[in-house]
Amino acid sequence: MANAKQVSGKLEWRINVPDGTSNVLVPESDQLVNKAWLWLKGLLCGLVLKIWRFLYKAWNLGVAEPKKVIHGVKVGLSLLLVSFFYYMRPLYDGVGGNAMWAVMTVVVVFESTVGATLCKSINRATGTFLAGSLALGVQWIANKSGETFEPIIIGISVFLLASAATFSRFIPSVKTRFDYGAMIFILTFSLVTVSGYRVDKLLELAYQRLSTVAIGTSLCIFITMVFCPIWAGSGLHDLILCNLEKLADSLDGCVGECFKDDKTKLRNEEGPSKRMQGYKCVLNSKATEEVMANFARWEPAHGRFNFRHPWKQYLKIGASMRNCAYCIEALNSCINSEIQAPDYLKKHLSDVCMLLSTNSSEVLKELVIIMKTLTKSSKIELLIGEMNSAVQKLQDSLNSVPNSFIGPTVSTLQAPNEANRETIPKTAITSLLDVFPMASLVYLLIQIAARIEGIADAVDQLAGLAEFKLAMDENCKQKKPTNKSTSDNQDHETMKTSPRV
Repeated sequence: MANAKQVSGKLEWRINVPDGTSNVLVPESDQLVNKAWLWLKGLLCGLVLKIWRFLYKAWNLGVAEPKKVIHGVKVGLSLLLVSFFYYMRPLYDGVGGNAMWAVMTVVVVFESTVGATLCKSINRATGTFLAGSLALGVQWIANKSGETFEPIIIGISVFLLASAATFSRFIPSVKTRFDYGAMIFILTFSLVTVSGYRVDKLLELAYQRLSTVAIGTSLCIFITMVFCPIWAGSGLHDLILCNLEKLADSLDGCVGECFKDDKTKLRNEEGPSKRMQGYKCVLNSKATEEVMANFARWEPAHGRFNFRHPWKQYLKIGASMRNCAYCIEALNSCINSEIQAPDYLKKHLSDVCMLLSTNSSEVLKELVIIMKTLTKSSKIELLIGEMNSAVQKLQDSLNSVPNSFIGPTVSTLQAPNEANRETIPKTAITSLLDVFPMASLVYLLIQIAARIEGIADAVDQLAGLAEFKLAMDENCKQKKPTNKSTSDNQDHETMKTSPRV
């Protein structure tokens, strides 16, 4: 039986079941409303959750890399200051109502490092000045030529200079350092020259354009150098240091992975450790190094780096490190290969390989100390000598693989009609196949040692070009023998002059 009740202005239908229970029938309109509300609630909650995750990631990024937060604050401060030229009437009238060009200059020119900001600022100012000067000259010549030839001269000049400037952007030396300046030259020259055909006060237009660019670039340079400066040169130096450390860790990790026992391998089956994969960062850092070195050449003297610091030498060090990283990558592939050297060969060569790996990584760590302190170290020569000695020991150990590993001659391979043919042991072929993986690993270790020596040579060249000083402890060591020899000479002279007893 169905009963109808009026509850709070709504009609409710209830069905009585013989067992004493009752069910309420919900109208279809209410079900649609409930579904729509649940969908809207889910949509809003999902949107809020996505915004929260985005803010959480942004917060973590700011905590991990505070330089990016500093850069954002500096850009905001620059725009705040340059906007006063637009808000204040005296400043606005002083630039002829073109204050917006100064705002655009700040937006386009301001970069994260001092070198990048200086590069863009100087390029923009130089390109604007040269283009404005040439545009005024072309406009003067066109005005003197009469109304008939004026548009022809302007069109030909725009065509020739724009074509030449665009082509110059493909020249490697221009593209590396002056690409932005060439683009600004084309923009300003075309703007001033073409607009001068309809504008009477062309000189005033060029002056306002140049003044607003000067205001924007000067403000950017001042803020980026005074408020928490971020130097491209220091970033490049730290990047090379970090890559050297990762190279040493990768070498130790790969060789240790090769010669550790099976129980340890089973515990570490989850995947390669981050320590072993550091060489990949070295391989992928070429573009970053080139960009940083280019911007570092624009920077003034800062910190421990002089104005003429040899930043190009850092690119040579980076190239030497990548050559070494390629060998470590091949070594890692050899270790993870399905075909492995037998255990008896690994046991025979493990000590010498580990010795070479240790000596090689010690050379890299000493190079890290040299780069970090910007001082020369005579210890590096000793470490390189030990590394070369370990290379010789490894070669001797490989040549002295016991003949018992090859195994006895079981039978001979002989043709039916060649009774005098030399016997070839069957086990020799399998033994050679066993030796190949180990020989490849030994060859790669020797190549890594040779390329580490190349890195040391590049760092030594940097020390000579940058005039690194000798470390303090080594200065003390060198002064002590001198004092001792001086005192010995004085004692010897005293003994000479003193009378005999």
